[in-house]
Amino acid sequence: MSALNTSYLRPKEFILIGFLGMESYQTWISIPFCVMYVLALAANVLIIYTVKVNHNLHNPMYVLLATLSLIDLAMCCLTTQILKIFWFNERAIAFEACLFQMFCVHFFSSLESSVLAIMAYDRYVAIYNPLRYMSILSYRFLAKLILSHFLRDLILIGLLPILASRLPFCSSNVIQHCYCDHMGILKLACTDISMNSYLGLFEIASIFGLDAIFIIFSYVLILRSVLKVGSKEAFRKALNTCGSHLFVILYFYTTLLFSVLIYRTGQKVVPEIHIMFSVLYLLVPPVLNPLVYAIRTKEIRHVFLKVVLNKSNHSKIQSARC
Repeated sequence: MSALNTSYLRPKEFILIGFLGMESYQTWISIPFCVMYVLALAANVLIIYTVKVNHNLHNPMYVLLATLSLIDLAMCCLTTQILKIFWFNERAIAFEACLFQMFCVHFFSSLESSVLAIMAYDRYVAIYNPLRYMSILSYRFLAKLILSHFLRDLILIGLLPILASRLPFCSSNVIQHCYCDHMGILKLACTDISMNSYLGLFEIASIFGLDAIFIIFSYVLILRSVLKVGSKEAFRKALNTCGSHLFVILYFYTTLLFSVLIYRTGQKVVPEIHIMFSVLYLLVPPVLNPLVYAIRTKEIRHVFLKVVLNKSNHSKIQSARC
């Protein structure tokens, strides 16, 4: 096969279409995205720092919070491609870079799902058997749990770009999206994509599907444990905490399911709405997670305020000395 045909079947770059037809509003659309991006970065960095510097927060619950914040930071970094489209109109992305971005989007999304499932189990153990909490969720067991989920997600998600890179692309190199998405790339292939599509469905079912079922089961057990206590105050507190957690989880899986169904069922939805949901799927959870899982947690809120006040007092003392 000639070099010309090879480049034709494997384009040097893809073109991300972004929000087609809304170019005149891109500056205004970029403002809320930029605000969410900055908030997510600041909040998650502060949570990681707060957990790291305070030894009282060195237990499984806060280790999981810090892990979730690390994943959210990675999710935020993926949205820089969207901001580049808005601000600099940079729509071209190299073939290999596009596949790597696709892997990162799905890999970090699956990691977030895995950590949410582990956190649901952590809450169940804390409520059901608080006296044996540290012995059940030891650091060794927690490390094994996180590592097993990490390897599961890495292997399953890693197959997506490997198989996609073997496809011939001879019709177009224009992706109807703001970033490189698995099905968005597959739809450009000029061959049968059934195997790739089935692999994607298997990955969704075996990662997100199983995690969602485990989360639901854990919260059902939490609710049953609280009802057994018979205390209205305990029930109200658990409902308040679990309700906010479930709201974030519901948002995460609903936006994921919406994006998957639009691609798979071929429903006629305005492309801008589909793209908007996909972008919010990446940006909103990193903003909501610190608010729901960390700031609303009394212990980490008190430690965070203590760290901020100490820094402020230290600055005042230094200024007075000068």
